[in-house]
Amino acid sequence: MTILKTPATWPSILLAPPAADEAYAGLKRARRLGPTGTIAEIAESGLRGRGGSGYSTAAKWRAAANAGRAEGIATRYVVINGYGADPSSLTDRTLLEANPAGVIEGAAIAAWAIGAEEAIIVVRAGEAAAIAALQGAIDAARAGGAIGENAGGSGGRLEIEVRSVQGAYMLGEETVLIKALEGKRGQPEQRPPHPTEDGLWGAPTVVQNPQTAAAAAWILRHSADDFRKLGTAKEPGTILVDVRGPGGAGVAEVPFGVTLGAIAKLVGGASAGHEVKAYLVGGPSGGLLPAALASTLYTFEDLRAAGAHVGSGSVLVADERTCIVDLARVLTRFCADEACGKTIPCRIGTRRMAEIGERLAGGTSRAGDLDLLVTLAEDIVGSALCDHERLATLPLMSGLRYFRPELDAHLERGECPAGVCRPIALGRSATAASSTSTATSPA
Repeated sequence: MTILKTPATWPSILLAPPAADEAYAGLKRARRLGPTGTIAEIAESGLRGRGGSGYSTAAKWRAAANAGRAEGIATRYVVINGYGADPSSLTDRTLLEANPAGVIEGAAIAAWAIGAEEAIIVVRAGEAAAIAALQGAIDAARAGGAIGENAGGSGGRLEIEVRSVQGAYMLGEETVLIKALEGKRGQPEQRPPHPTEDGLWGAPTVVQNPQTAAAAAWILRHSADDFRKLGTAKEPGTILVDVRGPGGAGVAEVPFGVTLGAIAKLVGGASAGHEVKAYLVGGPSGGLLPAALASTLYTFEDLRAAGAHVGSGSVLVADERTCIVDLARVLTRFCADEACGKTIPCRIGTRRMAEIGERLAGGTSRAGDLDLLVTLAEDIVGSALCDHERLATLPLMSGLRYFRPELDAHLERGECPAGVCRPIALGRSATAASSTSTATSPA
């Protein structure tokens, strides 16, 4: 994947590997600070998980470190989810290939902080370059004494392994990933208890995105204060974004707080002669935001307020040739197909929503379809077991929120303003052809 060139004012702390003289300096500092001091440094930095939820990294580490102590539970695990479940985003793979040592160091720091002796980095099967890069970094860390027996002179043991897995979109959910590692059926678990209390093999487990691990390593190599100088006050640091549009595609490291418009410009925005119509933010279960919201800040809170989310870090730029109904239909169908089927609202509700999208795009809508769409979405979100359920409603609901005239055109007049929905277009063409034939045929 192409790493996009960004403005000089946007620093790179995730994709840039540490200098040779800084190798594992963060881990060494963490060992000097001790587990409690390490977690305190991460807390001071304000680091939030880059896996989509934006949960406090320090709070997660602290919970895993303290869980089960009273019961004498000593075993703990760190799992780095580099599977990259979203087919529309290559952020994880790009990071694993570009800076494997940073991810390894971050995993080791997390293990030290919570008292784990084992860490697993999960990668999609078939990602040969990423697997090779990680294995090379692990071998170098072991040769340098950073991991293994008496890791870093701590007297403790730390083993890190790369585990390649194959599965579905749901592997992006942490409890599903844990089940996959245990060889069980990939379905989410009710929470609480959270994985920090009852995770891999029943032990307290920290599941973290590779970007979070790399950011933690940078923080310990530098300082929490340096990290807080990047991004925004509430959401410091940088994040990787997979940007795609008519003009190009690539992965960029951006500071939190830049605008959607600035991110779109990294690939040229709309192509010549066309205008930006919408931004799909968050991947297949993302929100469709209109061009008028180009000034929306790329932060967890601002995107959520607008009806989208960070998700997998995917930003798709669409011009006026895109039909919002058709795009939302495809995305909803994907989410329905990828649902694990554990709960009825998700298994049945998302399928019904996808069917409404199909009817809208196909010119066969029924009276009350949009009201039914809203009701279904409310029921699914209100009874959701996992974020996949909650977010699967976003494409159609954000389309309804911001692009209602386009949906009404499909529903009420059987028209596709973008000329994309072919069953409707063909129907109009056939009618026009029939009228012409009748008018010109001999009496």
